[in-house]
Amino acid sequence: MSRATIAGGYHIEAFLEMMSAERGAAANTLDAYRRDLEDFGLFLAGRGLGLVEATPEAIRAYLTDLDDRGFAAASAGRRLSAIRQLYRFFVSEQLREDDPTGIIDGPRKPARLPRVLGVADVERLIETAAAEARRADLGKVEQLRALRMHALIELLYATGLRVSELVALPSTAARGTQMMLMVRGKGGHERVVPLTEKAHAAAGAYIAARAEAGLADSPWLFPSIGESGHLTRQAFARDLKALGAAAGIPAAKLSPHVLRHAFASHLLQNGADLRVVQQLLGHADISTTQIYTHVLSERLRTVVTEHHPLAKGRAGI
Repeated sequence: MSRATIAGGYHIEAFLEMMSAERGAAANTLDAYRRDLEDFGLFLAGRGLGLVEATPEAIRAYLTDLDDRGFAAASAGRRLSAIRQLYRFFVSEQLREDDPTGIIDGPRKPARLPRVLGVADVERLIETAAAEARRADLGKVEQLRALRMHALIELLYATGLRVSELVALPSTAARGTQMMLMVRGKGGHERVVPLTEKAHAAAGAYIAARAEAGLADSPWLFPSIGESGHLTRQAFARDLKALGAAAGIPAAKLSPHVLRHAFASHLLQNGADLRVVQQLLGHADISTTQIYTHVLSERLRTVVTEHHPLAKGRAGI
């Protein structure tokens, strides 16, 4: 079944134009919305319905179909979120008087904490990258790649950037003596993220090698010959797993997102305020950052255990 069989499918394009123009949705976000809504539209077409005519029963049937197809609750929830936004758009454009998603509960997903690397694992990963960058037997291309990987790892763990933000940093992001990055995140929102001395030094070494390789004129900090012009998320994730293998870290435990989680968790373990971590991560809502409250709970238990006079019995009274 093709896109042409979706009755009212042109409304998806109108919705995406609104998301881009009014809400500043990124290209990746728009692509995800399009895929999700076209899949929903094809399901409706199979039941003889168009997008505008969908009923709550049809939407529930679609969620059941996603479950039958093996979709995780999080993935089905994301699709329902896209559908909700589409029908709110329909109501605002007076294409419908009601929102058929208003009485539909989202799929429940089990509470799951993000995978987090320990500090020792991260230190080993960074040292492995640094050692590779120091090798004297590498050719110029291999040396540049090693310096790039060291800079990427240091910057990611020092800032907690999303991988999409990291690989798309402009060439001006880490120049000179400035010890911070200006990051353009989701929805075009900008935030300032401080750099550690090690991250600044690693970025500086890479930038110098990048200039020697004739790449100083690229608008991207991490240029590539691909269509985007910069290193892709997939290529970085692949290289990160290879580095992890060299550091003795299983591939299943390691991804760019895991290092972002490590950044947040390790800050909180060492006393950082949740609101500060929210700002550094670029979360619009504190509820998103609250997935790390397990770290705070553990730290509070430790404080009570170590300092409360009755925590270890009454012997001291």
